[in-house]
Amino acid sequence: MNMKKRLFAILTATSIAAMMTGCGSSNNNSYGSSAEGGSDLGLITVVSREDGSGTRGAFIELMGIEQEDADGNKEDMTTVEAMITNKTDVMLSTIAGDPAAIGYVSLGSLSDQVKALEIDGAEATAENVKNGTYKVARPFNIATKGEPTGVAKDFINYILSAEGQEVVSEDYISVSDDAETFETDGSSGKVVVGGSSSVYPLMEKLAEGYEAINGAAEIEVQSSDSTAGMSGAADGTFDIGMASRALKEDEAAQLNGIAIANDGIAVIVNNENAITGLTSEQVQKIYTGEITDWSEIAE
Repeated sequence: MNMKKRLFAILTATSIAAMMTGCGSSNNNSYGSSAEGGSDLGLITVVSREDGSGTRGAFIELMGIEQEDADGNKEDMTTVEAMITNKTDVMLSTIAGDPAAIGYVSLGSLSDQVKALEIDGAEATAENVKNGTYKVARPFNIATKGEPTGVAKDFINYILSAEGQEVVSEDYISVSDDAETFETDGSSGKVVVGGSSSVYPLMEKLAEGYEAINGAAEIEVQSSDSTAGMSGAADGTFDIGMASRALKEDEAAQLNGIAIANDGIAVIVNNENAITGLTSEQVQKIYTGEITDWSEIAE
């Protein structure tokens, strides 16, 4: 009789423990529900851009992920665990599909697919980039081999005009608030523009605006990355190259660079992540692999 009672007690305790374990498991699957942030998301999925991306180049420099070694050479310290995406739209869809993911995109490319985080207490907005409170920002540049002529010159004049900078201001930050009104010289022909996938959406809008004024011109815009844009401009593949970063020394030595807009880089997470902001130091530690779990952010 005593043996039966003992067996019953053991089975009852085991059942209760199993129920409690099940309840805990259910809570862990409720992504982003923690009042402290995303502590229940587990391991952080770090997502970065490919080598050659201007957005990556600017991001690692601005966030201190690019560091100098003992010889003074700059080294990208992005964790080897990072998932690599090769375009802006791929970055957005990757973050949107993974509750534990973190990434970064051009401010002008933000969509409601993802959530932009405050960095050091500043919201990622064009206004905050312009007033200097949001520090994660960089220029959009175009470049030509030698002085541009014909349609290329006329198109660049449009980009820098009041009309072109008005297009820029729709999603980005203009480089001139007192630009002159555009008057086309009527140049005819085709110009190929290529490079940064971050600059690409803006360039598409600028090309459309210009072609509406000068019907004799055709602007073809191709998307790749900033390094390809600069090398393409240098070797003649592109009439105009695009870069979402400052030109490197060797590029500037070969090309004429022109800033056409300023842009912020938004640090983004999945919409289910309850975290609303990080410090630049936390972002650096996440991308260098020092912080690997969302629970470390909530502490």
